[in-house]
Amino acid sequence: MDDKRSDDRRSDDKGAPGGERRPRSRFARGGGRGRTRRRVCRFCAEKTLPLDYKWFDVLEAFVSERGRIVPSRTTGTCAKHQRRLTLAIKRARNVALLPYSAS
Repeated sequence: MDDKRSDDRRSDDKGAPGGERRPRSRFARGGGRGRTRRRVCRFCAEKTLPLDYKWFDVLEAFVSERGRIVPSRTTGTCAKHQRRLTLAIKRARNVALLPYSAS
């Protein structure tokens, strides 16, 4: 009986019953989408674009409808400018230029 169990479960099938492979998750990397072009940081591309809390019209593009800061993987902002952008958004919220949340 123990020999049969060891035959059914092989180490390379990751524990799937019957020796068959599990179907790939639809959330797996790639997901059937084609390769997308890497987004360019707006602040690196346009050197004259201000990154200051007073320019709330620029900052509004980086805040979602719910009032959350949009991540850099979505906007394409580089790490250096994402840190500065986060600080500017928080300062703009503090002086009531941007909302903390959607009302």
